Amino acid sequence: MRLTFSAPLWRWQVRTDSSWWFVTVPPDESDTLAELPLPPRGFGSIKVTATVGATSWTTSVFPSDEQRGYILPMKRSVRLAEGIEPGATVRVTLEPVGL
Repeated sequence: MRLTFSAPLWRWQVRTDSSWWFVTVPPDESDTLAELPLPPRGFGSIKVTATVGATSWTTSVFPSDEQRGYILPMKRSVRLAEGIEPGATVRVTLEPVGL
């Protein structure tokens, strides 16, 4: 199964100098992920292979009540490799692992 969507890159600021960058999985795709028959994982996460441009990596998406769907962490190395700037719209393909 592959889910492809576009969504803006956003930053979650923590109380230190570091921050985390994410893309929110849209509602329809989040609903599809939530219905997958996968074994339970910590925090309700789902292991995925994510692809942005020519870059693919294995990570997890996490449910977020605040974002009303799953969120995909965007590694610094991916942002740099793909030239993704803050606030840019990112085209993402997710493939759940273990189906």
